[in-house]
Amino acid sequence: AAYAAMVQNLDENVGRVLDLLERRKLMDRTVVVFTSDNGGYINPFGGEAVTDNYPLRSGKGSLYEGGLRVPLLVRAPGVTKAGTVCDDPVCPIDFYSTLLELTGLKSGAAVDGRSLVPLLANPAASLGREELFFHYPHYYATTSPVSSMLAGGWKLLEYYEDRHLELYDLANDPSEQRDLASAQPERAAR
Repeated sequence: AAYAAMVQNLDENVGRVLDLLERRKLMDRTVVVFTSDNGGYINPFGGEAVTDNYPLRSGKGSLYEGGLRVPLLVRAPGVTKAGTVCDDPVCPIDFYSTLLELTGLKSGAAVDGRSLVPLLANPAASLGREELFFHYPHYYATTSPVSSMLAGGWKLLEYYEDRHLELYDLANDPSEQRDLASAQPERAAR
């Protein structure tokens, strides 16, 4: 009940922000980005389960999909169309380049991310990125130090305590239930 109340409160307050932009006639020149920094908290809090990221595996603090796949909604006037969905993987490092392009500003420095504007304008487009890397060098209730790489619909995880690898075919196993590292050692090594 507490979690549901927090979700409702968040929903109401996002609505309040959007209503204010509308009342002040700023909606047509304001980019709105809604996202999360990690998946839902799956560990007990106060003796109760908080949330469940099913069908995705794990949650906050993890490099499994339940920790990485988060909501991302973008409203960019003149660029995005309501109700469209894009499946190209993106990452928070892309936000800076995206906002620079949307505002017409220049960075003046090299940046790691790519602008999402092509995807916002055409959700069927692709950034053409070959891989994404994630590094979580910490201990947390859901994980030990680990890094992962997404490439071509595959995900590789390397755990640093024992150096073991896990390999998942996300297109056919988004729940990461079938570790294919031992069945496909060449792919894992590559």
